[in-house]
Parts: sequence; C-alpha cells; structure tokens
Amino acid sequence: MNEVPLAERGRVRHRAERFGTTREGRPLEVFGPLTPGTPLILAAIHGNENETTVALSAALRTVAPSDLRCAVVLAANPDGALLGTRGNAAGVDLNRNFPASDWEGRTTLSRWSSETEQVVELSTGSAAGSEPETAALVGLVERLTPRWIVSLHAPIGAIVEPAPTALGDALARQTGLPRMAAVRYRTSGLLDLWASERGLTCVTLELPRVSHDAIVVRFAPVLAALLRT
Repeated sequence: MNEVPLAERGRVRHRAERFGTTREGRPLEVFGPLTPGTPLILAAIHGNENETTVALSAALRTVAPSDLRCAVVLAANPDGALLGTRGNAAGVDLNRNFPASDWEGRTTLSRWSSETEQVVELSTGSAAGSEPETAALVGLVERLTPRWIVSLHAPIGAIVEPAPTALGDALARQTGLPRMAAVRYRTSGLLDLWASERGLTCVTLELPRVSHDAIVVRFAPVLAALLRT
C-alpha cells in the first residue's frame, strides 16, 4: 500500500476524464480507472452536501494512483456545489431525475435547514433523465457496469439500502452508522433504484451532521480503504 505523504496531499494527483457537461457548461469529471466492472463512488449529487466532496477528496488524495481501484466523481452536481443549492442550475433535484420505474414529474420538497420546518421547492425534471448531469452519470454507469456504487449524501448519518449487502455490512461495521432500508420521506427517480433495476449494487452512505474537520477524521480513512478495494 502506497499512502501519499500528508505534505503531498494538497492536490489531486489522479488523472481526470471528462464524462459530461453541466447545464452551465462546467465539466463533469471522473478520476481513476474506467475499465468495465470498476466500482464507482460519487459525491455531491446534491450541491449543498459539500461535506461529501470534502470527505471523498481527502480519501482520494490519500491513495496513491497505483493503488486506486475505483472510479471517483467528486462532484456529480458541480453547478449546485458552486451555487450552494441542492438542485442543479435549473432547480432540478438530480437524485429525483433518474429514469427509474417510479420516476414522476412533480415538485419535491427539501428543508431550508435542519433547524426549520420551512421547505424549498425543487423539480424532478421535465422528464426522466432530462438533466445533462443525470444523463452523463447514467452514461458513465452504463460504460462501467460497476461491481458496486457508493453514493455519498448528508446529513442523516446512516447506511441506506433496500436489502443488506456485503458492502453495506462492511460500511456499517467500519463507520458504526445504523442501517436503514429507505429514508423516511417520499422519494422517486433515485439513483439507487435505477441502478438496482439494472442488477447493480448501490449503497447510499449518509454522513452525519458533524463538522467538515470531523468528517475528514472519521470518514476519509474508511473511504480511502474502499478506494483501494
């Protein structure tokens, strides 16, 4: 195992490939090997969950290029990440836009913050897979046919998957987070369901509501080990 020295982790040293373009024309980038069967880990499909990018980036910068065994998307929604919004630049919740069997055109609600009951209204898109970010991620997954997918979210603090898998078991054991079969609010058009309908294992790792510093200390080592798997 070749761990990158701490002093050399100031930049990502892995090769990036562009796999799509956002609504605002920004590149969608994936790092690491892209051979069929390569596992995929992605962060920030919700742009206001930037702690997922912080944790995954710290993990990626820990792992030497020769040891990286996963494809990595640090920001699946870079427009939203830069704007500080949950949805993309068009106000679409990308994790309600996947062409899963239950996709429906509707308004989806998101809390303004964890401290208030006030909500923000977002769209699920004009059609399933309507957004360029969603279409690009669908294309990447179809290209990779990954052995498994881990999608990072926040701030529920749980391992979310409809039925237990070996990957979910390992993540629960390593993180100490509880297991959930589903989140406790209405969803449709999720990456998870779309992937599972294609026979792919997809686990959602919901990071807890803690500081960015605590996220790196607690979860970057777990993610780094996963990247070497």
